[in-house]
Amino acid sequence: MKIALVTAIASYGRDDDLAHLVPACTEAGITAEVRAWDDPTVSWARYDAAVLRSTWDYIDRLPEFLAWCETVATKTRLWNPPAVVRWNTDKRYLGELAAQGLPVIGRFYLAPGEDPATMPDHDEFVVKPTVGAGSRDARRFVRAERDAATAHAAALLAEERHVLVQPYLDGVDRLGETALVYFDGEFSHAIRKEPLLQRGGAPGAPAGGERIQARTPSAEELAVGERVLAAIPGGPLAYARVDLLPSEDGPQLLELELTEPSVFLPWAPGAAARFALSLRRRLESV
Repeated sequence: MKIALVTAIASYGRDDDLAHLVPACTEAGITAEVRAWDDPTVSWARYDAAVLRSTWDYIDRLPEFLAWCETVATKTRLWNPPAVVRWNTDKRYLGELAAQGLPVIGRFYLAPGEDPATMPDHDEFVVKPTVGAGSRDARRFVRAERDAATAHAAALLAEERHVLVQPYLDGVDRLGETALVYFDGEFSHAIRKEPLLQRGGAPGAPAGGERIQARTPSAEELAVGERVLAAIPGGPLAYARVDLLPSEDGPQLLELELTEPSVFLPWAPGAAARFALSLRRRLESV
């Protein structure tokens, strides 16, 4: 059994998970090779499956990346599959999940050509593109900074990007964000992330980078995670990450990461082995 763990040329050496997953695959009887999606010399048909991992540059090359997914899926099994990737790479999917009754953070969308001044009035809120990764181009504002927020939204819209506006749930400042990680539909582990976005619209992560630690999720968080997973069409996926924020009404879905999420293997003993064994079961099931 031979798989490709798919990164990007620009991401080589930046994916902390791969240093754990490659040897875990070897232990599970799988030959795993790290290959870049944008390397035209790769023969994807040589692999029994290609597993998307750190294709983090897709946000600047989305049409090209989606076309690549469709092509590779004709040569080998792509996990997660192209239809899921196409749906998940645009945060407008959050509206679809909310329409199914899931606890999703409030959202307001703006399309190119629409007036950013129509965004709702919140005490504190976030403005970000619907296609994005991490905190890139996401900005946090308070009501007094509405003019700056409107200008930020207008700049994104001028680039023909769709915009998402969400209220900022300040519980994250005290309790952090919870990320639930699943392999083949089974819960593996969780981590806590401190908030990335700073007050005053300052972009980027806090000094010292993203701060992460292991976390034991609450029963309520796990219940929300299971509901979110059940809403994904097509059955269990090779991997999924459910990002939750605390609120007065219970855990709220921030994002459902199905394309290229970090799965935080360095913070979860045994998780790399669980991931590798789940991939082996998938390979053997077809």
